[in-house]
Amino acid sequence: MAEKRFNPRAGKPKSAKELGSRVELILERLKEQYPDPGTALSFKDPLQLLVATVLSAQCTDERVNQVTRKLFQSYKKAEDYANAELERLEEEIRPTGYFRQKARTLKAIGQNLVERFGGKVPQTLEELVSLPGVGRKTANLVLSEAFGVPGIVVDTHVQRLAGRIGLSRQRDPVKIEFDLMELAPRQEWSSLCSLLIWHGRRTCLARKPRCGRCVIRDLCDYPEKTDAV
Repeated sequence: MAEKRFNPRAGKPKSAKELGSRVELILERLKEQYPDPGTALSFKDPLQLLVATVLSAQCTDERVNQVTRKLFQSYKKAEDYANAELERLEEEIRPTGYFRQKARTLKAIGQNLVERFGGKVPQTLEELVSLPGVGRKTANLVLSEAFGVPGIVVDTHVQRLAGRIGLSRQRDPVKIEFDLMELAPRQEWSSLCSLLIWHGRRTCLARKPRCGRCVIRDLCDYPEKTDAV
């Protein structure tokens, strides 16, 4: 079967229907490129993922995984974070950066989970974003990866690619989230974001995008394409 192509000569898509068709092709090609696009954060349960996601702010997933490998041996339940000695927790997560703020956030999250949710990570967006330091990005990631609830995770990669490709003209992550929700089927929300994140890490780099090796080059509005591979 011949590969479906987007015809750039037809002009930039203007309607939600046309953009939806573009998203369908993007999903098809990126799924072939990245067959296992889940989060790179290592975790075994929802609490571990929530903690790892908090630590990942302004830090690489690789560094977070190095820290949590030991951290999760000592902190197994929400109560462990709620009762943590702040100075000790700060030292344990220091390599992730902003360790003082992150330690306070983790302790506060632990206390909230114990006091309000019986020590369990809640399974709704509204409840998750009510936790200290938890925004929609973190909440959607936890829902998607830990509970299988479709969600749009707008990190820096998704924000950059959504703009470059032409899927959203917004800059605010929440507005980008709602734009993508309208363009992709609900069951594909999580996949779309995971695929865009991996593509942003491997190909559509922030400073020097590798347009020469991009499998969705013809689906992209980016005006400064290069031949870099």
